[in-house]
Amino acid sequence: MKDTNGPVEIGGASDKPAAGAEGPEELRRQIAETRTRLGDTVEELAAKADVKGRAKARGVELKDKASEAGHSVQGAAVQAGHVVQEKATEVGHVVQERVPQPVRDAVTGVVRAGLRNPKPVLLAGAGVVVAAGVLRWRRNGRR
Repeated sequence: MKDTNGPVEIGGASDKPAAGAEGPEELRRQIAETRTRLGDTVEELAAKADVKGRAKARGVELKDKASEAGHSVQGAAVQAGHVVQEKATEVGHVVQERVPQPVRDAVTGVVRAGLRNPKPVLLAGAGVVVAAGVLRWRRNGRR
């Protein structure tokens, strides 16, 4: 049967008195040093055993990372929005330069009429969507 009351290893040190202790002052210093190391080891073990605290800290860390990622995505989206807006403005200017004035006047009149009375415009738009759906359905062979 194995003797379980022998020296116990904690943090690489033995419970045996350190060899070479010269006098009581040296022995007290070694005891104080061992107590300090033992206290540090106990604190490390307690921190590892605190699963709830570690999970909470990890949650905060992940939340911070997600927040940073969100800000990065938001910044990229804003930048892309500006690019799209600039391109749309450029295209608008090109169209305005190339479309004859009578056509621009006619389109402007239609848009203004639609803004004044939106119900017919919405109905016409719905009709176009239905017609496009029917054509697509027929094209795919579902009669």
